[in-house]
Amino acid sequence: MTTRTPMGGGTVAAVDLGATSGRVMLGRVDRDGVRLRPVARFANDPVTLPEGGAGRLGLHGVGLHWDVLGLWRSVTAGLAAAVRDEPGLRSIGVDSWAVDYALLRDARLLGTPYHYRDGRTAAGVEAVHAAVSPRELFTRAGLQHLPFNTVFQLAADRASGTLALADRALLVPDLFSWWLTGVAATESTNASTTGLLSPVERAFDVDLMNRVGVPLDLFAPLVEPGAALGPLLPSVASAIGAPASLGVTAVGSHDTASAVVGVPLAGDDAAYVSSGTWSLVGLELPAPLVTDEARLAGFTNEGGVDGRTRFLKNVSGLWLLSESMRTWDGAGATAAERSSDLAALLAEAADVTRAVPVFDATDQRFAPPGDMPARIGAWCVEHDVEPPRGRAEVVRSILESLAAAYAETLRDAERLSGRRIRTVHVVGGGSQNALLCQLTADRTGCTVLAGPVEATALGNILVQARAVGIVDPSSSLEALRALVSASSAPVRYLPRVPSRAS
Repeated sequence: MTTRTPMGGGTVAAVDLGATSGRVMLGRVDRDGVRLRPVARFANDPVTLPEGGAGRLGLHGVGLHWDVLGLWRSVTAGLAAAVRDEPGLRSIGVDSWAVDYALLRDARLLGTPYHYRDGRTAAGVEAVHAAVSPRELFTRAGLQHLPFNTVFQLAADRASGTLALADRALLVPDLFSWWLTGVAATESTNASTTGLLSPVERAFDVDLMNRVGVPLDLFAPLVEPGAALGPLLPSVASAIGAPASLGVTAVGSHDTASAVVGVPLAGDDAAYVSSGTWSLVGLELPAPLVTDEARLAGFTNEGGVDGRTRFLKNVSGLWLLSESMRTWDGAGATAAERSSDLAALLAEAADVTRAVPVFDATDQRFAPPGDMPARIGAWCVEHDVEPPRGRAEVVRSILESLAAAYAETLRDAERLSGRRIRTVHVVGGGSQNALLCQLTADRTGCTVLAGPVEATALGNILVQARAVGIVDPSSSLEALRALVSASSAPVRYLPRVPSRAS
């Protein structure tokens, strides 16, 4: 059921930073729906830097970092294009991937923020678990154990001595909003991925922070999606050609929080897969589930917009495919060996008739950058399974394995929540992968509705539109999602095997 309808019309800008690419999108919102217009797209490539270690001098190792300065250049250029295209722009909102942060002292960066795939966090996991057991940590923070959760990264910074130098930590989207406005704030949906926030209270757990050695004032005050952060700094407004009155609005700054706003969910029998570099597979619930059964099943409770809970599991995503392509197209490959035509590879994978291996896509060996086809082959050998032969079979194996992981995750979600899933919404880049969507329908036995592709930008834009009065400020999430449904029709995939009994 929807409540409230759009009031007038207006345009806002979404800065959407993904783990492999970023974009600036304009969104025109009125009573007929949302019309998106991309004004900038840019790569988000991590950088590897020589560096030392705790208590040692000299550059004897490497670290994987985010190029936040390059991203800032791309973001401001994109916003300048947005202002040129839409002089009456009403607001800007920023979302990004989760868990990563910048450490600052006296309003200056203490180095380049680490990438969550950097290998430094193993000691951090050990240190945190020495203070708080995994079971208690889940009860208090509600998060799936991932070795790169913010709490573990901060423990690694504490061990290296860097944390002691810092007087502020800003999660990535909060860093960009701060650079835009000069206002330091911690948006709640992304804060929920730190491992330091109570999913019930939606507040930082002071006792937990004390026990793991995180200063209580390290993070800026919490704000909810829809909060007005403030106008652009004069220097930023001048640089992008914007009026001094143009402001930044907090959105669901964890990109999945914004993506779930952009999923046209209808009813309790619908689940979602936000499919990109990662696959976020789960349900929207009114409250967190922090049972031991949920912990053992690997689920997480992350904050959603309007106090909802994103009860989901992080499953490896199209990262497996992109890293395989990177390997095949890497240094030393001949022109004949390069395979950058993804569409052709997917067509070949769809024609594969031989049974391919289904591997565990959640195995941590697939998390770091590297040669994915070789790792898949090694997994198969270890499990006495014949490896895929050739590139088409590797691609088919990856997509079959992802679809199998989605199906297993959704069965667990049903068991833990008591809900019955009949429809699976696939949004994000993976919604354009017809083979993956069809395999997901086949393995889940559910109807798959694919799209919208830009669910994250849509959710970002709709939260802004409600906050600045383009739509009725009292509109529910369901009303916002009705605008999504009015704007685009999903592609429907039906299972090619008999569906589960009703």
